[in-house]
Amino acid sequence: MGKREKNPKAVGAGRMLAWQSRAISQGCALMAIGFLSVYCTDTLKMNPALVGTLLVVSKLLDGFTDIIAGYLVDKTNTKWGRGRPYELCIVGVWFCTWLMFSCSPQWSTVVKSAWILCMYALVNSIFYTFLNANNTVYMVRAFRYEEQFVTINSYGSIISMLGTVAFNIAFPICMSRFATSASGWSMLIAMFAIPLTIIGLMRFFFVKETVDVDVVDENGEKEKVNFRDVKKVLTRNPYIYIVALIMFVSNFVMNMGVNVYYFTYVARDVSKMGIISAIQMIGIPTVIIFPAVIKRFSTAKLMFVGCFVSALGYIINFFAGGNMVLLGIAAVCYGVGSVPISMLINLLIIECASFNEWKGMQRMEGTLGCVTGFATKIGSSIGAGVLGVLLSVSGYVGDMSLIPDSAIMMIRSLFSIVPAVLWVAVAISLLLYKLDKLMPQIKTDNEERRKTIAEKAAGQQEG
Repeated sequence: MGKREKNPKAVGAGRMLAWQSRAISQGCALMAIGFLSVYCTDTLKMNPALVGTLLVVSKLLDGFTDIIAGYLVDKTNTKWGRGRPYELCIVGVWFCTWLMFSCSPQWSTVVKSAWILCMYALVNSIFYTFLNANNTVYMVRAFRYEEQFVTINSYGSIISMLGTVAFNIAFPICMSRFATSASGWSMLIAMFAIPLTIIGLMRFFFVKETVDVDVVDENGEKEKVNFRDVKKVLTRNPYIYIVALIMFVSNFVMNMGVNVYYFTYVARDVSKMGIISAIQMIGIPTVIIFPAVIKRFSTAKLMFVGCFVSALGYIINFFAGGNMVLLGIAAVCYGVGSVPISMLINLLIIECASFNEWKGMQRMEGTLGCVTGFATKIGSSIGAGVLGVLLSVSGYVGDMSLIPDSAIMMIRSLFSIVPAVLWVAVAISLLLYKLDKLMPQIKTDNEERRKTIAEKAAGQQEG
């Protein structure tokens, strides 16, 4: 029997694991930062409104740094590639996250505020910015076929989701043991930061850029990227803003950090938080059907359904209280509903890049990644900021025996009604996303243009 030929469109288990390693590390860091609010209010004894204000203020830098980062990534050309060099930013993410949680309660309020603001801004405005900018740029140059994009963003995302779910299970358990003091928090973050930094660098070391997708002019020469191309993309591509809204809401909900307050003051057992995180894993196997569903319908339609399933889960949360059965059912709903968005959002960014090329613009994956990255960071910081402000308005105090009913109701609402309304809004916005219907024509036209230019360039060389 002859040797079985290797499928060129297969990703391979080793390459898949290496590619998802950074997503695991980055996702876990994002989850850790979600505990910043409770760390500041309950350990550093900072005012909740002040904490929320600091997180929002740090975002003032992002509008500037995101656009610059996207532009720099789109212009980068090194021996390592275009997106790959920026993978090293994962080291900065974890180092500054550890420093963020290593603040001394003995410092004055001004010093504590400056420290938190500085570290939070470095993580979000610099390191996360470049990691968001480089991701799609790197992916389309490391993998050649659309089937590979679908595979690594569906099946491959199981790996990253399992990693972050494992973190969500382990971190609250370790938190109850170690995070009883400021030094305990510092030790806790270091315990996760060191191994996850090493894991996060696997993509850089084991996945190379081998595919050339740059747009060329009529003479077959690569078109140089300039800042005017950024302006064109931001003003002529309306669909990227729908993708940005999806990321804003997803990260607003995920990073409010209300979960720990809910399980502390409503369910009255923070260890149950880890159990609910484990139950959310039930939604992961649904990714098996994603490639088939996308072929028959589209990525956007799959996300549309997921938004309503998530909204249903959060509505159930409002009536759950400490009932683990209802909380578990709700977790299954928003766990299943969030899977398409968390795993497949890069496919929409690639569609937007193809739309740019179709309209005669540069593809600008880096800039597109920064638009959605900006929305991601704004969502996460405003989520955390709104939490602090609303808890303060509701009369929250970090004491089980003194917390008023108004604060309990606020915590319940932020754990249920608010995210439900936001997911319904996202579903409505997806009705305006028309690229899924245009993609067959876009792909055909782009391929024909590239083929024509290649044939012309080949003819000129022969002549």
